[in-house]
Amino acid sequence: MGIGFDETSMTGVMRRQIAGDLIMDGDPGYDQARRVWNGMIDRRPRAIVRASEASDIGPAVALAREHGLRVAVRGGGHSVAGHGTVDGGLVLDLGALRAVGVDPQRRIVRVQAGATLADVDRATQVHGLAVPLGVVSGTGVAGLTVGGGVGWLTRRYGLTADNLIAADVVTASGEAVRASDTENAELFWGIRGGGGNFGVVSTFTYRAHPLGPGVFAGNLVYRQENWPRALLAYEEWTRDLPDELTSIVSFLVPPADWDMGDQTLMLLGFAWASPDGGEGQRVVARLERAAPPDGRIVEPVQWTSWQSSVDELFPRGARAYWKNTSFDRLDGPVADVLVRRAREQAWRGTGFDIHHMGGAFGRVPQDATPFPNRAARFWLNIYGFWPDPADDAARTAFVRGFAADMARCPPAASTSTSWPPRTRARPPPGRRCTARGPASASPRSSAATTRTTSSG
Repeated sequence: MGIGFDETSMTGVMRRQIAGDLIMDGDPGYDQARRVWNGMIDRRPRAIVRASEASDIGPAVALAREHGLRVAVRGGGHSVAGHGTVDGGLVLDLGALRAVGVDPQRRIVRVQAGATLADVDRATQVHGLAVPLGVVSGTGVAGLTVGGGVGWLTRRYGLTADNLIAADVVTASGEAVRASDTENAELFWGIRGGGGNFGVVSTFTYRAHPLGPGVFAGNLVYRQENWPRALLAYEEWTRDLPDELTSIVSFLVPPADWDMGDQTLMLLGFAWASPDGGEGQRVVARLERAAPPDGRIVEPVQWTSWQSSVDELFPRGARAYWKNTSFDRLDGPVADVLVRRAREQAWRGTGFDIHHMGGAFGRVPQDATPFPNRAARFWLNIYGFWPDPADDAARTAFVRGFAADMARCPPAASTSTSWPPRTRARPPPGRRCTARGPASASPRSSAATTRTTSSG
């Protein structure tokens, strides 16, 4: 509670100034409204503002500042760290603001802050376009963007943040401003991978690219005895790939309804971002010759289906704890740690992904955005998605121990214990950015003071 807080006064003023709903602790529906995606996060905000239009944002921020309340911004509501809520403060829920507008001639897409990946993909695929996003369709676009945004188009077109053209932002003072390369450029720099605390973004404007509706994508499946050979082959294969091929290697016990057994598998997923499917097949065939898979799931697929193919791993209410790191080689000590930890996780509820980076992502100058370590060849995301609170200690310990093993493993390019990233202010000219931590939302999504940004 802030100094001088007057709840009656605040609620009266707020209800007169906003078109959306104001839900206070004790009101009907409060417990449902305060829940967030990560079931491990249980916080009690003093007030929740459910914005019904963008004009609700300014009054909510101004009143929170006036009454000394911390603000948490909830966009699509998929924040792993629970940044979309705050104890004793004000939650600004933008989840109803989900409009997506597409200009197919200019290949420009305007997206409100509550939209999810699925909302954007549905709107853009009608025109044979795609915005580079993540890999779980329920992820909020807002949190994904301000955290960076890694997905199936990263090597071809860069991060989600790299494709941001402009944003409409409400600052801590309640002022509505435009941020782009030519307007409020420092603010624009910060919201492209800085992780938050720069303002509340109400609308994002992106550059879209031709893609779909069908794509060449699939998974190569490897059983435990073949993991070392497959990782070494993958290490070599990724050294000479066209930008059109983005791949993610996952280790996990598949869900029971996938009918793939109950043993941990290595799933080498790939997506080819080019209409020349024949060339994509030739590129993937090179890897299959070097490391013949135990199974392959490769068939024509719609882009929207591919983007939602792992959604069931991350249902709302799942208990989530994630860590991540980057590294440059997939052999030697690094491969030993990966294989050992994959063999240990013989349960459903944790997994890890290895993202092959480079391509368009790696050509962006390091100081152009706050996103760290553009030179890294690989990003590792270790994640949990278990349902039972009784497993919290064991699953969290596994993720932490795995991350600690990787941090001790040379030649790691950088390590992070945060998700989404922490970042510094803009580095001086000529100095490389030293922010730590990878993108939000990685493949699979800040509590804010009145310096806020939308959370996934």
